Amino acid sequence: MSLLHNLAPKALRLFEAERAHKLTLLALKNGLGPTRAEEPDPILASSVAGLELDSPIGLAAGFDKNAEVPLAMARFGFGWIECGTVTPLAQSGNPRPRLFRLPADRAVINRLGFNNQGLEVFQHNFAKARERAPKARIGANIGANKQSTDRMADYCLGLEKLWGLPSWFTINISSPNTPGLRDLQSADALDELLARLSETRQRLSADQPSPPFFLKVAPDLDEVEIEDITSAALRHGISALIVSNTTLARPEGLRSRYRGESGGLSGAPLFEPSTQILRLFHQASKGSLPLIGVGGISNADQVWQKITAGASAVQLYSALIYHGPGLVQSINRQLAVRLRAEGYDSISDLVGTA
Repeated sequence: MSLLHNLAPKALRLFEAERAHKLTLLALKNGLGPTRAEEPDPILASSVAGLELDSPIGLAAGFDKNAEVPLAMARFGFGWIECGTVTPLAQSGNPRPRLFRLPADRAVINRLGFNNQGLEVFQHNFAKARERAPKARIGANIGANKQSTDRMADYCLGLEKLWGLPSWFTINISSPNTPGLRDLQSADALDELLARLSETRQRLSADQPSPPFFLKVAPDLDEVEIEDITSAALRHGISALIVSNTTLARPEGLRSRYRGESGGLSGAPLFEPSTQILRLFHQASKGSLPLIGVGGISNADQVWQKITAGASAVQLYSALIYHGPGLVQSINRQLAVRLRAEGYDSISDLVGTA
């Protein structure tokens, strides 16, 4: 067991949230994580939107914004790792404090604002990881700069700069912490954005085959918006939807000190609303569009619920803060045991069965 298993999560919670995150990255960069991965049970293997996954459990974007430690995180049992969000130019994000733990609610509020070191640094780090592990399932989550005068061009630039490196691209139009970004989810704006991305994708594909393209959406959507997004995604060849990002809503009953802070809420309170939105997207697409379930996952039963609601795979992040890095392998083991106990031959057989 690694030093991080022994120290986290209690020791890291002695530090301010953003400081604890930086210390975790530093520890991983200096080899204090696991030295090798535990092989997931073969029953967990699946093919999702063109990706061959050893486990359906992925690391959500936000943990490794600059692609510094994707291979180290894979050794904790994740089947796939999403780095980012990265923007064309480096930006510092919103003023601190901007990251808040809500321990009584097993939740987090962040208003980070796409703080990252930009495409140049991200591309350099990603290329090093890809050289070390050519077949690793590592994706790039791309966004737009806050001060950009053409945010759609920012996404196209992200594709151009990183083409040939990620196993997939995720187009993040759903962060609540960049003013106006979620407007790109509206029907006309989304249609224009996806058309421009499709043109860029076709041009770049002449030299190197295109990886899958995912679109990350908000949980704060009505049924008309869900139908519009689903139609646009299918029309423009999006490979999967990631459902969902953090929420601006504040469910009743939050108890923690920082519950009134502005920003996106993640963690346990997001599980039910994000799973309901997932079901609606599954219904809207009639199962024809793969879905990635994200929001509030902290145990194998919740993974089960996401998958039976229509997800082909899942991602988590906030739960690591409260349950530590051993969580992923624990979920993998419990999920494999339950699949066999209930007579399933593979994780894929479970999708959308609720």
